[in-house]
Amino acid sequence: MSAWNYGVAALAAVLLAAPAAAKDIEVKMKNQGAGGIMVFEPAYVAANVGDRVHFVPTDPGHNAEPIEGMIPAGVTAPAGAVNKEYVLTLAKPGLYGIKCKPHFSLGMVALVKAGKTAPNAAQAAAVKLPPLAAKRMAPMLAAAR
Repeated sequence: MSAWNYGVAALAAVLLAAPAAAKDIEVKMKNQGAGGIMVFEPAYVAANVGDRVHFVPTDPGHNAEPIEGMIPAGVTAPAGAVNKEYVLTLAKPGLYGIKCKPHFSLGMVALVKAGKTAPNAAQAAAVKLPPLAAKRMAPMLAAAR
C-alpha cells in the first residue's frame, strides 16, 4: 500500500470514529398553536445526548424550565426567564420534562427524550402534574417508550 493510501485510510478511520456533531433544535413557545392554547411547538422532541434544545419565546409571557422529578438523575438545569430564550443541553440520556411556569396549569408542557433509552421513564411518569398538563403529557410519555 502506498503512503497516499495509508493517509486516506487513516483519514477515513478518523472520520468514521468521530462522534456525530451535536444538533440545535428549536421549540417555539406560543400562545396558540396546533395543540391549542399555550403550547410548545413541537411539544415532543426526540434528540441525541449532546444536542441543544432552544426554547424560543415566539409569543411574549412564556418561559421554559424543567419539571421537578422529570429530568435524569444528576442533571441540573436552571429555570429560564420569562421572554428569554432557554437552551437545554442534553447531558445524559433520558426524559426531560419542561414547563412554562406562568402557564403550567393551562397545560403548557413539553417532553424531550435524549438518546435511545429513557432510564428515568418510570420516575417521570410518576410525577403529579396539574390536570391539563397531565392530559397533554400522557401521549408524549407514551411516545417516549
